[in-house]
Amino acid sequence: MKILLLNPNTTASMTQAIAAAARAVAAPGTEVRATQPSFGPVSIESHYDEAFAAAGVAEQVRLAAEDPPDATVIACFGDPGLDAAREVLDGPVLGIAEAAFHVASMLATGFSVVTTMTRTCVMAERLVQRYGFERSCRGIHGTDIPVLALEQAGEPMLRQIEEAARTALARDGSGAIVLGCAGMAPLCATLSDRLGVPVVDGVAAAVKLAEALVGLGLRTSRRGDYAQPLAKPFTGWAQGLAWEATRAAGGR
Repeated sequence: MKILLLNPNTTASMTQAIAAAARAVAAPGTEVRATQPSFGPVSIESHYDEAFAAAGVAEQVRLAAEDPPDATVIACFGDPGLDAAREVLDGPVLGIAEAAFHVASMLATGFSVVTTMTRTCVMAERLVQRYGFERSCRGIHGTDIPVLALEQAGEPMLRQIEEAARTALARDGSGAIVLGCAGMAPLCATLSDRLGVPVVDGVAAAVKLAEALVGLGLRTSRRGDYAQPLAKPFTGWAQGLAWEATRAAGGR
């Protein structure tokens, strides 16, 4: 089984760290290929960043369509470009936020999200609403830790995230924590041990759900809005990314 792990930001070291977390939970025989866009923000911490990140996801799945993976994981908690990726790729495409919400809701009657910048909490709230988890998600808590700072997450930063999680559990009455950033993936096991509750990393959750969906022989529906994109010209710097260019290059 081949899983494409797509980091929507352009920081190579973060792509490598996320890939390591994904491979650590992947089943024997699962190949995880990690990639990132050729353009866009080095981290995603605003609506503006996310708009370019979604375009970067579209670029990478258009390229992937020429040699499609069995499943794809979009490794950013905003799930940027998720619908576009599902239009293009037949295999299951999972965003780490959606995957984490599903898994956490199976482990506790309520969960809290602990994320990076407080300004992105509203973005997570909108995902909760979109995916229908308003009754399960009892709170979203920012730590104001920049995304790229997680690459040097030592004990002081770990304690900061731990304290935010403890506050969330107490304030929200939650039974589980969802980590709201792919860069937090390496901290998951330690936090779970310290907190004594399930701590869900969306990268791991998405990889295991992707394996399950592929194992069940399930693929993305082609009925309605997930039908393949309409072939049409693109202009400017995006000219080579048009869906008709993919078809001409030998894709589906």
